[in-house]
Amino acid sequence: MHVVDPSAYTPPYDHAFCQALGRAGVDVELFTSRFNYGSVPDPSAYSRRELFYRRSHSSDRVGQRARVDLALKLIEHVPDMLRYRHAAQAAELVHFQWLTVQPLDIHLLPSGRPLVLTAHDVMPREPRPGQLRAQRKLYRRMDAVIVHSAHGRARLLEELGLDPDRVHVIPHGVLEPWAGSPEQPLPDELRNIEGPVVLFFGLLRPYKGLDLLLEAWRDIENAELWVVGMDRMGASELKASAPAHVRFISSFVPDSQIPAFMRRASVVVLPYREIDQSGVLFTAMACCRPLLLSDVGGFPEVAASGAARTFRAGDSLDLSTALSQLLNDPETLAKMTESARRAGEGKYSWQEIAARTLTLYERLLEDRWSSVSLSRSR
Repeated sequence: MHVVDPSAYTPPYDHAFCQALGRAGVDVELFTSRFNYGSVPDPSAYSRRELFYRRSHSSDRVGQRARVDLALKLIEHVPDMLRYRHAAQAAELVHFQWLTVQPLDIHLLPSGRPLVLTAHDVMPREPRPGQLRAQRKLYRRMDAVIVHSAHGRARLLEELGLDPDRVHVIPHGVLEPWAGSPEQPLPDELRNIEGPVVLFFGLLRPYKGLDLLLEAWRDIENAELWVVGMDRMGASELKASAPAHVRFISSFVPDSQIPAFMRRASVVVLPYREIDQSGVLFTAMACCRPLLLSDVGGFPEVAASGAARTFRAGDSLDLSTALSQLLNDPETLAKMTESARRAGEGKYSWQEIAARTLTLYERLLEDRWSSVSLSRSR
């Protein structure tokens, strides 16, 4: 089978997913592009082919150079999708993780074999004109759509009217993007800091609720808040007006240093205004960290495992109260740590996810062969 992520949007997920399927006995090849924002693990139990955007896929440029890179990427997109469609003849089943230009891609998909799409972003946050219609058509073109939460499934059924038999919930797995590399310690300036630390980790974007967290932090004492991630929203005013005991680490954090930040945290907080599921969440779970989550999307489903507590999304007072309670309750934090460990070894383990995915693949292949046999008998 083939796993396809043309723009290499989620290398840690792709690696863990393909490796788990390979270890379960599947012959897996990952089709993707070069990833220029950090290292990626060497393939293990699967093979990787960098077929897409071989000329235009660039590093993190800005301004005019970024616009030129995007134009070059779009020029390459159709030929590369057609090249992949030819390569797909060798696959029994194709599983897309992402599709880069959905209105075009629906016309460029391979045929003659089951097609699966994982909807990592179930719906666009700010849809452009015609985008929802294109997404509905793309989803309906798939033999199966995988979502990471019951909440995501409900949205696709209610908002896009998809066939319930084609939408399947398979959880996101724990992520260890540092796997295979020697772990690095914290930066020198952070190693001797004492006391509890609350961690906000990941790219700074408006929907992630950093402003809400900073407002809630005004009532927190005897702890530090670390905001770790590159600014993608223009957060200079938030930084300038941040309350005491907030530390911004805006430099790039290599994958090998992520565990040091996670394990230093007493609590990892995700005050998102909207989401289905989050790679940051499952990276924290891999490090057995207690989580404080807004009650949006699929987050309450994770909280049901005991690894997380939720607060009312958009409510800074409720967030502040929850932070205070957790920071002053080491017994609860210890129980949440143990629950995170159990969840990461159980429901959210890649072994479990591979088993559930294989069950879906087998059903799709049986349906396809039954359809072919029926057609031939006629």
